[in-house]
Formats: sequence, C-alpha cells, structure tokens
Amino acid sequence: MRASEVGILVIPGLGGSGPDHWQSRWNAKLPTARRVDQADWETPGLAAWRDRIVEEVAREARPVVLVAHSLGVLAAVHAAPLLAKGESRGKIKGGFLVAPPSAKVLAGLDALDPPFLTLPGEPLPFPSLVIASRNDPFASLAESEALARTLGADLIDAGFSGHINSESGHGPWPEGVMRFAGFLKTL
Repeated sequence: MRASEVGILVIPGLGGSGPDHWQSRWNAKLPTARRVDQADWETPGLAAWRDRIVEEVAREARPVVLVAHSLGVLAAVHAAPLLAKGESRGKIKGGFLVAPPSAKVLAGLDALDPPFLTLPGEPLPFPSLVIASRNDPFASLAESEALARTLGADLIDAGFSGHINSESGHGPWPEGVMRFAGFLKTL
C-alpha cells in the first residue's frame, strides 16, 4: 500500500503532540493523514479516548492505518477489539505503534484513568509494528518487547532514542518516515 491509498489516523499521547513533534509534522505533510483529537489531553479517560478513535475510523472512507505514540498506543490497543466488529471490521490495515509506555510507569501518574493499565490479552487483529527505544524513560526495551509479543506485533529497536518525541530530538524523524513507508509496503 501507499500512503495515498489509506487514511492515516495520527493518535497522539498524553498532552497531545506539539507542533514540533513528528506526529504533527506527518499530519501536516501527508495528505491522507488526520489527527484524532481528544477533548482532554491532560486527564485522559480511557473510554473517551478509545471511543474517539472508533469514531474517527468510522468516518474514514478508505482503509486505515493507525499511527500512535505513547499513551495513544494504549488507547489504540484498547480500541482494537471494538474496531474488529461491526462496520469497522477489517478496515484497519495496520498499526504503527511508537514508544508505548509501561503500566509500571503509568501507575504513578495521578491524572491517568486506571483502566488504561489493563490491556486486552489477545493479539491485535491487524499487522503492527512496535517501535521502541533502549532509553525511553517511560518503558524499558524489555517491557516494549513483552508488549509487542502480547500484541502479536513486530518489534523495531530504535536504539537510544529517548521517548521518540520532539524533546528527544525527533521533530521530523526521517528514520521513522522511512520505516513507516516500508511498513506500508508490507500491507
């Protein structure tokens, strides 16, 4: 598949992705990309975040690829069982899941809705990549590997890349663009 053949849903994490974040840049540059906006970026509720993803998938006329970062990954994972049913069944063609946080780290965040911490135990119903860093302050590589196994996703070791966001120097993230293009070709 090519980017022009799919609806790319950009799913930011806690706080949203600022203007320098690679997700915001991709959203602006890719004509078929659309950001999944949340009503509350600072005190995320799982049901609200998950349901917004389901709504945005339903609005998309084309097949969909999810591009999620951080807490957005967990929201997408929670949305997956709902997306595997009804009108959205089979619509998701892939998940590009970047820097998922660990439940251990998230448990210490007071603003977080606790249901985010319990993930569905079955593999995702679509091909997925988990891109993880060796020095992400929100998850160890071992935790990301375990999540990828649970999700039935391939793991990409991004080396020492921090949280793969603008604060870690990943504004445009050209390596991510190349990895994403390669992922699309496999779908």
